[in-house]
Amino acid sequence: MVHKVLKIDNEEGLRSKPAAMFVQTASKYSAQIIIEKGNKKVNAKSIMGMLSLGVSQGESIHIVVNGDDEKEALTALTKLIKDQFPDE
Repeated sequence: MVHKVLKIDNEEGLRSKPAAMFVQTASKYSAQIIIEKGNKKVNAKSIMGMLSLGVSQGESIHIVVNGDDEKEALTALTKLIKDQFPDE
């Protein structure tokens, strides 16, 4: 298991398009990926779960990844957040 706390700096937070990009990226990996904000935990592969967190700009999330490709998944999600969800 690997985990990391990351601050969301992009203007939209984890709503709409950034949330969809996050779910798309998370879904590429077989590892279980949980996002925690406060005392709420959701599956990072669920768009409804991600949107229900209501993460705004400047807030932090805790990413917990467990599985065969956990390190790769955490690296990809960290890059997505640090790059502020760039258009491909």
